[in-house]
Amino acid sequence: MSTLITTPNLKNADDIYAMLLAAHEDLSLEDSTALNARLVLLLVNHIGDAGVIEEALEIAKQG
Repeated sequence: MSTLITTPNLKNADDIYAMLLAAHEDLSLEDSTALNARLVLLLVNHIGDAGVIEEALEIAKQG
């Protein structure tokens, strides 16, 4: 079983955060929500492991 990486694992995390913010700049709430949904679906497809995705969902639901 694969395990979700929950420790910091990003190179240039500040740059990635800035990219995320920039992608949402000037979007309506509806368009921003749609962008988030598309991004989640793309990343879920990239992960491709139902166990990891299930684990991520459980952790995310805990807040």
